[in-house]
Amino acid sequence: MNIKQIVGVVVFLLLVFIAVPWAIASSGRWDFYYTLTSVALLSIASAGVWLTFYIGRINIGQGAYALAGGYVSAVLIMQVGMNFWFTIPLAGIFCALLSVLIGVPILRLRGVYFAMVTLVLTEVMRLAALALPITNGAKGITSIPLPQELSLFGLTLIPDFSTLENPKLAFYFAAVSIMVICYAVLWRIVNSRLGHLCRSLQQNEELSASIGVHTAYLRVLAYSISSFFGGIAGAMFVAISQSIYPSSFQVADSINFMLNCFLGGLGYVFGPMLGTLVLYFGWDLLFTTGRYQLLIYSSLLIALILLLPNGILSIFSRKEKRS
Repeated sequence: MNIKQIVGVVVFLLLVFIAVPWAIASSGRWDFYYTLTSVALLSIASAGVWLTFYIGRINIGQGAYALAGGYVSAVLIMQVGMNFWFTIPLAGIFCALLSVLIGVPILRLRGVYFAMVTLVLTEVMRLAALALPITNGAKGITSIPLPQELSLFGLTLIPDFSTLENPKLAFYFAAVSIMVICYAVLWRIVNSRLGHLCRSLQQNEELSASIGVHTAYLRVLAYSISSFFGGIAGAMFVAISQSIYPSSFQVADSINFMLNCFLGGLGYVFGPMLGTLVLYFGWDLLFTTGRYQLLIYSSLLIALILLLPNGILSIFSRKEKRS
């Protein structure tokens, strides 16, 4: 990382961990914690979708893995009695293994066919959640307790959320911390040898294969990491909402995960984070327009994609080139 990037990271960390909580505490608008927590979780799932874009595949099925991750976490908490914090990586691993099982056959397809297959994944997962006894069908899994204390050698690492005066603040810090870790991992992948190989798939798969790149392995690996992100986002959602239903994540959510990547910028690691923030707050700000909300919202999205085909972050790269 160069000095400019290090400064940017430090400023971002100060913003999300110090400036934002201070601003919310000053305004007394505690509901913003829930809003920003939701943005953080959605951006984690969107980061996974971005990684599949990075290998030249359009992923419209991330909602399926978020739903699966949520159910894995809920089942482990309610039926096994596991501490929530241990269910997060297990939910991610389950989704990663599931994605390998699904991805091995369909990742051999051309990009457009892969996109069409992933489009039905969220609905398939919803129907599975309705049918399987362990998921409790349409009733879902409710009354999930708040995250318990996590300690190591008698030292409390994370307090019991039920004992906190303001668990919304705790959820915010937990979600943002996981988001920072996920994007740090994503940035490291992109800037590693693995990332360079993945970029070669995006440009020309046949050429990559001709020089010895194991294209099938890379596609499955990237897809499994993508699904891992979706799973942990779903697990965190369960802790916040204290419930999970088959309709908790739908096809529209999978499409929004994809739009977050487009809006922020497919060529930028942190594009999904910015895209999620703009899309989430943009939709809420247009709520006052009533029945015209969807029309204005979709029109603005189309205009942004036409004017900024490389995403919002491309504005800054244009300025750098001009200077």
